[in-house]
Amino acid sequence: MDNLFSIKGKVAVVTGGSRGIGRMIASGFVQHGARVYITARREAELQETASELSKLGECQAIPSDLSTHAGVTTFAQAIAEREDTLGILVNNAGATWGAEIDDFPESGWDKTMNLNVKSLFFLTQKLLPLLRNAATPEDPGRVINIGSINGITNPGMNNYAYSASKAAVHHLTHHLGAALAASHINVNAIAPGFFPSKMTAHLLEPDLGLEKAIPRGRIGDEADAAGTAIYLSSRASAWMTGQTLVLDGGQVANAG
Repeated sequence: MDNLFSIKGKVAVVTGGSRGIGRMIASGFVQHGARVYITARREAELQETASELSKLGECQAIPSDLSTHAGVTTFAQAIAEREDTLGILVNNAGATWGAEIDDFPESGWDKTMNLNVKSLFFLTQKLLPLLRNAATPEDPGRVINIGSINGITNPGMNNYAYSASKAAVHHLTHHLGAALAASHINVNAIAPGFFPSKMTAHLLEPDLGLEKAIPRGRIGDEADAAGTAIYLSSRASAWMTGQTLVLDGGQVANAG
């Protein structure tokens, strides 16, 4: 029981790891002894984050564009060239698009669905050999998909593709959790509420008073994101798979 929440020595991949929730999770992993690979499309920002996190532990940057199947394949190959096993995969990379329903473009729909759902599935598929190599009955391999409360309740915004994609992520998590259980790979999801990120910056202006709409009275922070991901990566959650943990300070519960 002493090491119930330990991830020390595990190899982890965090997509979209240069900022936002991805960076928060990567930071938590690094500080708790995991060897972490982060990836994102913007190389300068990615390298800067890796440099900062490397002061806390082991963190390496591998730039990639996961919005294409070719990019997913190339990134998975890059990980396989460096590691024989992979203990944790965090599928966090994502995109959103907002437009009125009469004007919502196919390009925005496809961009969101391709990155949020398609690439998540195929990156998991291509990293399965490494995940299987790390997995044991006592300590399964871990896949953590980052969904959203927008995929659970009506977001009240014009982000139609985003909310649909995150609902798909939650259901895919349920499906993969069952499909990979026999391989000793746990697949779970986190459905975050509001955390500070580029994607939510326009909603977090002080004069909007967003905190008042959250029962816990504040937005999420690094400890919230990292703590939940560490739980899902540790022995403490070894018997849990196919589930989505809502991490929102009570918003979904308050929606009724």
